[in-house]
Amino acid sequence: MNPADTGASTVVGAVPSSAPVQSSADSRMTPGGPGYRRMSFALFLAGVATFALLYSTQALLPLISGEFGVSASEASWTVAAATGGLAVFVLPMSALSERFGRRTVMTASLAVAVTVAVLVPLAPSLPALVALRAVQGAALAGLPASATAYLAEEVRPRALITAIGLFVAGNSVGGMSGRVITGWVAQEWGWRVALGVIGVLAVACAIAFRLLLPAPRHFTPGSLRPRVLLDTVRGHLADPLLRRLYAIGALFMTVFGGVYTVIGYRLTDEPFSLPQGIVGSIFLVYLVGTVSASTAGRLVGRLGRRGALYAAGGTTAAGLLLSLSDSLVPVLLGLVLITAGFFAGHAVASSAVSRTATKGRAQASALYQSAYYVGSSAGSTVGAVAFHAGGWGGTVAVGVVAVLGVVGITLAGTRAALVAARAA
Repeated sequence: MNPADTGASTVVGAVPSSAPVQSSADSRMTPGGPGYRRMSFALFLAGVATFALLYSTQALLPLISGEFGVSASEASWTVAAATGGLAVFVLPMSALSERFGRRTVMTASLAVAVTVAVLVPLAPSLPALVALRAVQGAALAGLPASATAYLAEEVRPRALITAIGLFVAGNSVGGMSGRVITGWVAQEWGWRVALGVIGVLAVACAIAFRLLLPAPRHFTPGSLRPRVLLDTVRGHLADPLLRRLYAIGALFMTVFGGVYTVIGYRLTDEPFSLPQGIVGSIFLVYLVGTVSASTAGRLVGRLGRRGALYAAGGTTAAGLLLSLSDSLVPVLLGLVLITAGFFAGHAVASSAVSRTATKGRAQASALYQSAYYVGSSAGSTVGAVAFHAGGWGGTVAVGVVAVLGVVGITLAGTRAALVAARAA
């Protein structure tokens, strides 16, 4: 991705154009090659566990509100605390992965997160539940940035978008299964049992992940010195392309976090009055996200990265507007479009970060993930407050503003690319 293509004047850690082309003896993995399927399935399972745990309370918020006697905005902190914990700790965890290895940090993160998952159903109060969820989110921080850095080091560049798309697809499956399973289990046995079931699922995924993931062959340990880390982070934040990608990830997640935090309240209320199990099943639309994330590479091949981001933003906006209907079918179609647009945009932006930063990849990915989950926390909280103040229309308004931000930032990148092309 050269400056003329992206609109960035300088790419952090980029290889100069005069550098020798990668040799044919490149031992990194490619689709169909040795270890690629094991690696893809292992990281897919890590994505499933991460999103199943991270958003395990989202479909249960009406039940949590009922048991503890709190509002939607107060209950939404069980989601915001987890994503906020991840956002705060993702950068320190990425530094640990630079020193101790991607696989080691990912394994330790999953181990702590699933241990906390055993305690979450036992929370005696809402503050205790929020605190446990914050710890769980902090533990999961070792997964996202380490996974994308692992892929950038172990997979050939041409296959990188597809490989990251598969990891993001695992996120969508985890988010879907967590919400669908908790919805039906909670309808019969309550939200505490539902969270316990998700914990068992995450344990199984964590064990399979550790057994399947190939040992890294191209990892070089880095330094844990704070000054080195600070210089790396400062370099990434100085790159205009990376800054745009971080903002795009945050804004896409603001839409997604707000919509899916509030949708359960809307569908259990009038005029829909759906039971908890059916509301949980609504999250089957995440399967659309699995498809859109895994095919993001093809979308970029046809439209380019900025074209793919425009398409993702337009799809998301159309879904938001369609969801304003008081009929169930248009609302469901709106959720399909929101989900497809979000996961496509996320896969495109996150893969662009990994490809842009050839040095300090874990920190570059960590900054993206931090922005992404700050967006999730903001979307969950602001979306719930907007719903309390203005109903579903308020939540949609927050989402539309965020999508307009994505389009505006992408337009800025397009203009920067044109300026760079004329100068060249």
